[in-house]
Amino acid sequence: MADVLLLGLAVLWLAGTWLQSYRQARFYQIEEYMSRRYLRWALRHPRQLLPIRAAAAWLAAALLSTAAAASPLPPVIAAAALIAAIVPPPAREIKKPFVRTPRATRILFAAFACSGLAALSLHLAFSTAGPPAALITVSSIGIALLALSPLWLTAGSLLMQPIEAALRRRYLRQAAQVLAQTNPVIIGITGSYGKTTTKHFLHEILSLRYRSYATPKSYNTLMGISLAINRDLSDDYSVQYFISEMGAYVEGEIERICRLTPPEIAIVTEIGPQHLERFGSLENIKNAKYEIIRSLPPQGVGIFNWDSPYIQQMAAQGYPNTRLTVSRRLDLDQARQHSVTWLASEISESLSGLRFTATHVPSGEQAQLQTSIVGEHNVTNLLLCIAAAAHQGIPLHDIAARIRSLQPAESRLVKQTTAAGITIINDAYSANPQGAANALKVLGMHTAGKRLLITPGMIELGALQDAANQKLGQLAAQSATDIILIGSQQTQPIFDAIAGTDFDMARVQVFETLAESVAWHQKHLRAGDTVLFLNDLPDTY
Repeated sequence: MADVLLLGLAVLWLAGTWLQSYRQARFYQIEEYMSRRYLRWALRHPRQLLPIRAAAAWLAAALLSTAAAASPLPPVIAAAALIAAIVPPPAREIKKPFVRTPRATRILFAAFACSGLAALSLHLAFSTAGPPAALITVSSIGIALLALSPLWLTAGSLLMQPIEAALRRRYLRQAAQVLAQTNPVIIGITGSYGKTTTKHFLHEILSLRYRSYATPKSYNTLMGISLAINRDLSDDYSVQYFISEMGAYVEGEIERICRLTPPEIAIVTEIGPQHLERFGSLENIKNAKYEIIRSLPPQGVGIFNWDSPYIQQMAAQGYPNTRLTVSRRLDLDQARQHSVTWLASEISESLSGLRFTATHVPSGEQAQLQTSIVGEHNVTNLLLCIAAAAHQGIPLHDIAARIRSLQPAESRLVKQTTAAGITIINDAYSANPQGAANALKVLGMHTAGKRLLITPGMIELGALQDAANQKLGQLAAQSATDIILIGSQQTQPIFDAIAGTDFDMARVQVFETLAESVAWHQKHLRAGDTVLFLNDLPDTY
């Protein structure tokens, strides 16, 4: 009887380990299967390593086994406690559920195998212990296996690397063959931020004259781009322009993407502290983004945001021969002095959108542009698109007409009015210091009712993060009438900055989940009020 109970306890602990590994796979997937980054996250969240319910089950097994080892009742009670520990508690909030992709499934099976082999080895090593030590030993081994579930995932990923590498090579070969067969003009877009919006605008403008395809949503990694190519472009010989958004977390990533999708035209939107935590310095970010320019052929076209000092340095390196620059900060004389190609002037912004004059500085050609798009940073994004489209032969007046009907990219300053008459400004995709300031400016233009800001702040800004969030708090105090901060720990710099102003702190709420914030605004806002959702952090925060 005792042996059966011991075996049952061992099986339960192993099942708990497997279930914990499955739960953890969601966070591993959010961290894009980057083992070092995932393990760093796991160590910062000890409750993820050892859930309190599992620790309580181990303690119950140990105490009951010691108290009455000769009776079968304590192990049965311990097993019941363990079952209660294994059954997952309701999740506080899941914004991005786990997607059981083929890769995730392979990693999970390998992780299960690793933890199962470890459990068998430990059982054989300690199987000679007698009761009550055997019960305590089984539970101790079990809780150790469960607490090490992040290691089983990363070990499973390591075991699968040869298979994953072979599959990646196959996908990349297939994508390269598709591009070779369809032979579109490739336009690469990179930058710390503004990539997706610029890609979205350029795709719409080029579609005036050409058959254009842009990588969907934020597919900007090597494998994401190859997936899009294999899925959407195979045997489609009608695509004339392929717009490839190129993201990076480390130097070398954009270079690898460019080997798959060698650009003939490259656009660099902005260099800023986005992902500074991963890159280490702005200089490293600049070097990583410059890989797209180095990948151009000599006869290629580089399009640069002159208003960014780091991008100025890129353009100053003199490659390629054709370099187009844009600015929304210079006057006409300064633009001529610095040989800027496209200039935005007479910029105005209202609740109805942006207005500005676009000037081709070398020729003096101008057009008055207006769009329902808001956010002054979008003037730069539009200028970059104008430069690319005009260089490809689309007349400026046609570009201006198309810009009038543009809509914002998903979750990037998208405005809508609910049935209850509340205006929602959705800028939840991500946040950076420049974009956040412009989003708050848009919020401040709504003067009819309450102006509610809901934000978890900005992340991955490295050493600049606290200062950037403090500035966010100061701007929020100027633009909002009510503020909700999500996550007490990461929003502390914002809270402190608001407290340093004359803002009424009774109008500042701090919640731990987005769901609580939404419930609050649905209860307290009325017709004529406005709410800005600024950033939405992944479940790992």
